[in-house]
Amino acid sequence: MTTPPNVLLIVTDQQRWDSLSCEGGFAPTAHLDHLAAAGTRFRSAYSCTPSCTAARASLLTGRDPWGTGILGMGLGQPPLAGLTGTLPEVLGAAGYQTHGVGKMHFTPQRARYGFDETVLDESLRVQDERFVSDYTAWFERNAPADVRQGDHGVDVNSWMARPSHVPEHLHPSTWTATESIRFLERRDPTRPFFLMTSFARPHSPYDPPAFHYDHNLERARAGMIPDAAVGDWARLHDVDGVERADVNAWRGRRSDDEIRRARAGYAGLIHHIDDQIGRLMRVLRDRRLDDDTLIVFVSDHGDMLGDHHLWRKTYAYEGSAHVPLLVRLPAALRTPADARTADEPVCLQDVMPTVLDVCGVDAPAGIDGRSVLPLIRGEDIAWREVVHGEHATCYDPSQEMQYLTDGRWKFVWFPRNAPGAPQEQLFDLAADPYERHDLAVRAEYAADVRQWRGRLAEILAPRQSGLVERGRLVPQHDRPPLVSPAAAHRRAPV
Repeated sequence: MTTPPNVLLIVTDQQRWDSLSCEGGFAPTAHLDHLAAAGTRFRSAYSCTPSCTAARASLLTGRDPWGTGILGMGLGQPPLAGLTGTLPEVLGAAGYQTHGVGKMHFTPQRARYGFDETVLDESLRVQDERFVSDYTAWFERNAPADVRQGDHGVDVNSWMARPSHVPEHLHPSTWTATESIRFLERRDPTRPFFLMTSFARPHSPYDPPAFHYDHNLERARAGMIPDAAVGDWARLHDVDGVERADVNAWRGRRSDDEIRRARAGYAGLIHHIDDQIGRLMRVLRDRRLDDDTLIVFVSDHGDMLGDHHLWRKTYAYEGSAHVPLLVRLPAALRTPADARTADEPVCLQDVMPTVLDVCGVDAPAGIDGRSVLPLIRGEDIAWREVVHGEHATCYDPSQEMQYLTDGRWKFVWFPRNAPGAPQEQLFDLAADPYERHDLAVRAEYAADVRQWRGRLAEILAPRQSGLVERGRLVPQHDRPPLVSPAAAHRRAPV
């Protein structure tokens, strides 16, 4: 290309890998399927720290969690603050107009971290009592009198589902697309643009517009949306009493009807987002920007949706850590030989170097991700064998984890599980993609477990963090929370 391409980075919040219909998934995603047909689908894409702030830190900096200093959300972990060398910052220095719409999850919430401007929907999160998100201000101007965003009564981390209580044009996903279109209509035409369109859904509350909820509830009742997968090892999450009764419970057995409604609501949110992506794509075509624009679609992490009696994210399991990733090159850079699918293990850290590579901009020193452009080109290059992921204690010490996967196998280690509880798991993802069968408890896989355990120890040993001693993984259940030395650089300013 003789001129730098535009960049549209579409990010959804909490979208599972198995939701795209072009991959046989359970949500109607016609517009994303169209995008995938002209681009490359990465079938083994993972979130290395599968919760919002940690994942977005890696996405925007190209650094591993240990390098960002954010090992998850929860005990001892800093907020998404103090970011330097971000993707919008680097592109801005290269002459791009940079604009962010939707959920950023920054601290402070009005920080820009390289964006020329952000227009925010923070899903009712308020870190400073003076903060009002742009979506909230807009909603209060346009909604009927005395109608508020949360009037449907479903919390932002609940497993409950119902249709939105407001018309579709007032839904946050519609607003996010509208504000992105507004930027495309008013941008500086003399400069290439970087637009990050960041939808705050399908993260709960599972509250799609009525049409999308009703349609997907019918699909769920017809068996077109699968039931939750429950492993033969998952009984430890089949809790009872007050913990199970919590409408925001992170684990516990739910009724078939409750799970079906949750999955219908979740699929409806994705269906609605797909419609809004269709609006964006139409504007790109109408303004003759489509051929000159690199488009990347990705999610920060997934959602368990009742798999193994678990909800939300932060887990090593596929529902939480495995994400969709689509890359469509500008027309001038596409070739007939470009791969339509790629199975190499990739991660969120690879998004930044990929965008910079396509744009002809040098990546900052010290990033951990790699450009996937050679994989799109089908080049015979050495690639990473595994993705390493982790998450610090969040809901409960027992779910702190480290994992490795090559897209074919997955090894999981729980450093804070109490003695007697499962310490590690091994899954054959090719034969068992929903991880119903833990092979670590089978004697015939003992050698495989030792091999994966050793690989994880080799990766963690250079940290000198107490996770590894004399080449062996060390349980952490009686030790302080794990904190990366880089955390000190990510603290929010006072």
